[in-house]
Amino acid sequence: MAKKALVLLADGFEEVEAVTPIDYLRRAGVAVTVATVAGSLAVRGSHGITVTADALLSGLGSGGWDAVVLPGGMPGASNLAASAPAGQILRDTAAAGKLVAAICASPAVALAPWGLLDGRRWTCYPGMEDRAFAAAPALKAGWTDIRVVTDGNIITSRGAGTAGLFATAIIARLVDEEAARKISASVLME
Repeated sequence: MAKKALVLLADGFEEVEAVTPIDYLRRAGVAVTVATVAGSLAVRGSHGITVTADALLSGLGSGGWDAVVLPGGMPGASNLAASAPAGQILRDTAAAGKLVAAICASPAVALAPWGLLDGRRWTCYPGMEDRAFAAAPALKAGWTDIRVVTDGNIITSRGAGTAGLFATAIIARLVDEEAARKISASVLME
């Protein structure tokens, strides 16, 4: 059975950080559902590109996801963080030992306030870590400027330029290393 991933979008998301994981995960055979926390399936990115989601998060239920993925971008990350249903599905996914992945502003703006980075190594867009440190100074111990960080079932990454690496790190965990290598080679990342 194919692995299932949920990609959450909110108005103001970073387009590259959303579309790259959606595309690469689908290439690797992962069943990806794109859901929005907004009231409409049309979600406008931070650079004016509109993406049509597959579903509204409010209509999905638990879904049995193997992974939940958050793109960054502002105010997209803040809009995700303001969604109680998004926070609940992320906490439930992490508690079940399933994969939670966030890139750019989302680790600091969304995962940190929900306690998902506590005691973890993590990264985010340069400068956004200060937001997380202001709310939870103990998070400084785990922060690094590495492009992609995997700590247990949490994957974090820096920004649009690392979206391909982020997506292949998710594939390596959900499918396997060989699938990640094949995708990397097919898109000329190597």
